[in-house]
Amino acid sequence: MDAVFLARMQFAANITFHILFPSISIALGWVLLFFRFKHLRAADPQHKLEWLRAYRQWTKVFALTFALGVVSGVTMSFQFGTNWPGYMERVGNIAGPLLGYEVLTAFFLEAGFLGVMLFGHRRVGEMVHLGATVLVAFGTLMSAFWILALNSWMQTPAGYEIVGGQFHARNWLEIVFNPSFPYRLVHMILASALTCAFLLMGVSAWQLLKGVAMDTAPRVLRTGLILAALAAPAQMVAGDFHGLNTLKHQPQKIAAVEGIWETTRGAPLLLFAIPDDAARMNHFELAVPKLASLILRHDPDGELKGLNEFPSAHPPVLPVFWSFRIMVGTGILMLLVSWVGLWWHWRDGWDFAKMPRPMLGIFAVMTFAGWVATIAGWYVTEIGRQPFIVSGLVRTAEVASRVPASSIAVTFSVYVALYLALLAAYIGVLKYLAETADKKPYASASTAAPGEPKPYQREGEFA
Repeated sequence: MDAVFLARMQFAANITFHILFPSISIALGWVLLFFRFKHLRAADPQHKLEWLRAYRQWTKVFALTFALGVVSGVTMSFQFGTNWPGYMERVGNIAGPLLGYEVLTAFFLEAGFLGVMLFGHRRVGEMVHLGATVLVAFGTLMSAFWILALNSWMQTPAGYEIVGGQFHARNWLEIVFNPSFPYRLVHMILASALTCAFLLMGVSAWQLLKGVAMDTAPRVLRTGLILAALAAPAQMVAGDFHGLNTLKHQPQKIAAVEGIWETTRGAPLLLFAIPDDAARMNHFELAVPKLASLILRHDPDGELKGLNEFPSAHPPVLPVFWSFRIMVGTGILMLLVSWVGLWWHWRDGWDFAKMPRPMLGIFAVMTFAGWVATIAGWYVTEIGRQPFIVSGLVRTAEVASRVPASSIAVTFSVYVALYLALLAAYIGVLKYLAETADKKPYASASTAAPGEPKPYQREGEFA
């Protein structure tokens, strides 16, 4: 394997690990804000206590997720210098400010006010603590905004001019709100909502199955179930719009997604195939006639360009083709599970005690289903841009460093080993938090409702 391929593999490993955590934290920040509002507005003292417990437990999960997201993000930015120095030399005038805006408007908010969320309750006023939660949730959204603005610009560049081989900003509004940015932002937010929803459902279902659930578990599970049931169909609609936008601006990516080699009218939708780049054909096709044209052109006889229209300028087909099908298949499964689960829960009178254990088991098994769909979708996006790092303008091989392949192989191995260890640790800590949930929260004497613990007294220890 040559140095460029190994550098791409190393960056792919880093971004695969990194995207796991923003895919949770973007939506989880807003879920925590929902828990906080429910706690403040609940009239029943027991309900207030349950929502507060849920908030505290999942704030710990958010803090852990945020920490690993920061660590993996920092190492990823280092690789711009070690493996891709030509990238910053060519597009640094655009990429640098966008990354800087993300730090200034998002990271500072999250890092600054997360401490208030974790340690400030009952030490600052309720409105101040609520404001800290709002700012952290807003910070997660701003982080997604700036990172996706840069990534979308690399997919559909706009608002630039090239002077002496370097890219310069001509119009920042066109750069940020480039043609694919709105679609990618909505798609990522909904992906995070689904990832977070199934995490809430899976952890709560695990607690119920293991008999370690607090009285907050049904509330958290119901929140995740409703969120998933709403986000899944919304994601399918957003994905359709995103696909139409990609067809307009990156037709070679769509051709790879659909496995279309020759320009075709009435292109079939391939349910199964093994694309062969060398032979320029597919093996073992299983297709639905004209369905691809109907979906993408809204016309069963619509024309779709084939990969042969883009010689030496289209992505490797096999990983893009199958990543897309894994993403869509996982999304359909998430839709079915959430809708069936919500219907079953409604039929049982909103009582999870009546939920069949096999259904709870399905929720638990699908705890990280959002990760599978998000990673697969990210591969479609990033591999589908190849062989360019800035679509149609800068090839990936042009900006790679001259670090020997053997050196990259060593650091790649170290990265993968470290990431696997950190991922195992993260899941282990989640399991520990789920099985040893805090059943003894504290409350203020001045604001404690009847039956709610007084300050620095554990539940059941009333003055």
